[in-house]
Amino acid sequence: MTLFRDQGVVLRTIRLGEADRIVTLMTEQNGKVRAVAKGVRRTGSKFGSRLEPFSHVALLGWQGRGDLDIVNQAEVIDTFRPVREDLDRMASAMSMLEVVDQVGQERHANPRLYSMLVGALSALAERDSVMVTPAFFLKVLALEGTEPVLDACASCGEEDIEKLVAFDLVEGGVLCRNCRRGRSLSGEGLALLKRILGGGLAGVLAEPRSPTTDEVGALATEAMEVHLDRRLRSVRAGPVS
Repeated sequence: MTLFRDQGVVLRTIRLGEADRIVTLMTEQNGKVRAVAKGVRRTGSKFGSRLEPFSHVALLGWQGRGDLDIVNQAEVIDTFRPVREDLDRMASAMSMLEVVDQVGQERHANPRLYSMLVGALSALAERDSVMVTPAFFLKVLALEGTEPVLDACASCGEEDIEKLVAFDLVEGGVLCRNCRRGRSLSGEGLALLKRILGGGLAGVLAEPRSPTTDEVGALATEAMEVHLDRRLRSVRAGPVS
């Protein structure tokens, strides 16, 4: 077994036996890690409270020979408390954790995905923005190599912006009137998509909720589900109760 130190965000946990827990984390250096945290469910265990979903922790553990590692120590870097205390923000954060759990690969380092998740959770803790999650989804699509085409029809190459009226990730992005399929897309929605993927994210996160942000939010969720080829349970279930 090999000793390792890393930083990670807890994505989910599963009970194991009477006192243990299997913790899935997205780490900076080791990609997605599944590890056993022994004794964390015993009454009064401070160690266990540090290994809950959303927690950003510094880890010390042993890399196992099989699928499971062992966590020996965990020190909290951030709990993102404002997220935990707000049901809407918690629902948004859960959807981001679910996406990372799906796209992250076990023991394959993806420091960009890790930093994007930490950044998105920090942004959500700082500001209750409806655009954090949609922007995160779209950024993950770009990271995965499926960034949608936004400057011309993904099917025929039409560049007249006024003729770009639909969006379909299977086709590769926006579509013109002649090629339209998938979801309708307004001019305002297209402009917001370009701001997200074109470097204007700070301004996007300050956008108040509007029909345009709702449009882009629905589009980003649908695009992510197409990419994953599955429904996002955390989105479809609604706010955590």
